Amino acid sequence: MTSQNNPERWDIFCAVVDNYGDIGVTWRLAKQLSAKHRIAITLWVDDLKSFSHILPALDPALPSQIHFGVTINQWSDPLPILYQAGNVLIEAFACELPEQVKTRLISMHQASKLDPNAERPPLWLNLEYLSAESWVEGCHGLPSMQASGLKKYFYFPGFTAKTGGLICENELFEKRDAWQREPQNRLDLFSSLGLSGITADDEVVSVFSYESSTLQALCEAWQNSEHTTHALFPKGRSLNSLQPILPCSVETLTAGTQIKLGNLVIHILPMTDQEGYDKLLWSCDFNIVRGEDSFLRAQWAAKPFIWHIYAQEDDYHLIKLDAFMQLYCNNLPPELAKSWKALNLAFNKEQQELTVSHWQKLNLIGLPLLRHAKQWPIDAINDVDLVSRLVQFVKNS
Repeated sequence: MTSQNNPERWDIFCAVVDNYGDIGVTWRLAKQLSAKHRIAITLWVDDLKSFSHILPALDPALPSQIHFGVTINQWSDPLPILYQAGNVLIEAFACELPEQVKTRLISMHQASKLDPNAERPPLWLNLEYLSAESWVEGCHGLPSMQASGLKKYFYFPGFTAKTGGLICENELFEKRDAWQREPQNRLDLFSSLGLSGITADDEVVSVFSYESSTLQALCEAWQNSEHTTHALFPKGRSLNSLQPILPCSVETLTAGTQIKLGNLVIHILPMTDQEGYDKLLWSCDFNIVRGEDSFLRAQWAAKPFIWHIYAQEDDYHLIKLDAFMQLYCNNLPPELAKSWKALNLAFNKEQQELTVSHWQKLNLIGLPLLRHAKQWPIDAINDVDLVSRLVQFVKNS
């Protein structure tokens, strides 16, 4: 048993991909391991500038700093700070470890074979991407023998009891429910973000997606609808899809910009930290999200959503999308499940007319879908979150 005077030390390596996805998940993991389990975490990140967008207090110029109890080190080649092996080493999403780290692991492994009293190498884990596919259960926790003789274990997050679970902070759902019980909270949040003109009865949609022609089609439908829709966009990739209907270039848009097109009002969001993004998702009537981190946070928000999944060769992403939709819609009324799945599929296939048609058919703020969105997080967490399962996995290994 590790004492408080000699805490466990874990290293996590993360290569920032697509700005916020991988680092978003990894940062949540690091914070929870530190706060909930009192583990000394060192997080090595190759792009501190992108990281600072979701952690504004981070100084990209510093090679080492501490935030929320986590030591954050610049990952460069060579490493600017000495790597000292701890109890566990996690490579996030199959990132390639630095050569000097792998050399150190091999050296420790060889020494431990010659001397039983020598320091053993850390438990080596690869944190994989989240998937709802059935094969994940059979691969979760399996070891892979490396050429060096070291073992690397594959840790798969997932939605069932036989997987690695889902990242969810303690009391997150209670905080969300308290926030959503008070309607003024969302109006105050919008005001603090510089979003003006939103009333309590307006429909509000947040959009954090990849480029997609279906975004323009949806915006044109909202523009011509009978009620006001406020679409909240961060400055990023999704806005490129709207260039044909914007009165200015995407490059000139800044946080706080407001563009009115008929009954559609487009708002440009400022960057926010992870807690602020959670509150944004809690406050919108519908969320369009991408990747992994925002995808899961949209589920925890207990609001209807579209998942814009990252496109893969041979449309394999559609298989992953279907696997999740089958799980998510399991307890939905058949007609509602059919409509929600059709909307997500049409959006991801960039079928513009079908996307608009399914959007208009789906009762976006109807009670059945809202009730399901609220119950789903309780069912999906399966009693035990990812961090708790991960710590137990390490103990068992």
